[in-house]
Amino acid sequence: MRGRSGILTASWLVLLTAVQVLAFVVVWRFAVGTEHGQLLDTIALTGNSIGQQRIEGIVGGVLNAVSLLSLLVATAVIGFIALIRVRITLAVVTVLLIAGSNFTTQILKHFIERPDFDVDEAREAAGNSLPSGHTTVAASVAIALVMVLPPRVRGWGALVGAGYAAAAGVATLSAGWHRPSDAVTALLVVGAWASAASLVLLLTQRETAQVEAADGNRRVTSVLAIVGLALLLVAAIALGWTDGVRSTPIPEFDRHQLLVAYGGSAAGIAGTAALMTALVLVALHRVVPRHTGRGAVPAEDEPDGP
Repeated sequence: MRGRSGILTASWLVLLTAVQVLAFVVVWRFAVGTEHGQLLDTIALTGNSIGQQRIEGIVGGVLNAVSLLSLLVATAVIGFIALIRVRITLAVVTVLLIAGSNFTTQILKHFIERPDFDVDEAREAAGNSLPSGHTTVAASVAIALVMVLPPRVRGWGALVGAGYAAAAGVATLSAGWHRPSDAVTALLVVGAWASAASLVLLLTQRETAQVEAADGNRRVTSVLAIVGLALLLVAAIALGWTDGVRSTPIPEFDRHQLLVAYGGSAAGIAGTAALMTALVLVALHRVVPRHTGRGAVPAEDEPDGP
């Protein structure tokens, strides 16, 4: 890290980590710790019955692809990609990102208590399900892959990764495995780990590193940010509308009301995935630079970067 730009980037990453941790706490305390939040979550989850049979095969395929074996294989592949680019620090940090995100999710799931407000009697015995383990696996692998990819394909990787993380999060809702807040908080866990990992890479960067502005993937970052914010706006509108009718007993909700709650929650999960990925991309070209300033080595195979 050098000069004013390095300090600004480090400050951005610290702020981003703190904001995502704070957002996690806010969602957790509202969605789990209040009757109001539990009710909104339950209404949205109840809406997953609409058209469930039509998408059951797709949902099952997405969720079946997320397993411990797939996580181990993906982690090995990601580490290998970093190593063949001779980026040892990057390999170590991305593996720690995946491991740390998933370990954090499992610890939080175990220790967070879910008060019983008699809101969701069908799942009362299941206890707490926040954050979603499947969503954490998918998102952590997607973000780690984006971080190790060369700049020329990083943008495409970010689009695919955001889509994969969003699909996994929505699939857990569609299958009835998780509430909307479970998927959203899982994405925030991964986002916080990603920004913290980026800070470590920045702080361990060689002084000779040279950042190329062209590697910033600005178009992809802008697309993901705009799509993410638009989807979150849709989610906010749907949430506000559902909140206005929450006094209606859930068994009396009609198809339209359930569809709005479910669709809005799905939009919120997808929007969070897109925005989180965009925020990772903002400073990634500075965190993982193409060049280290020793010009004799080809750009894509530069061995001395993080």
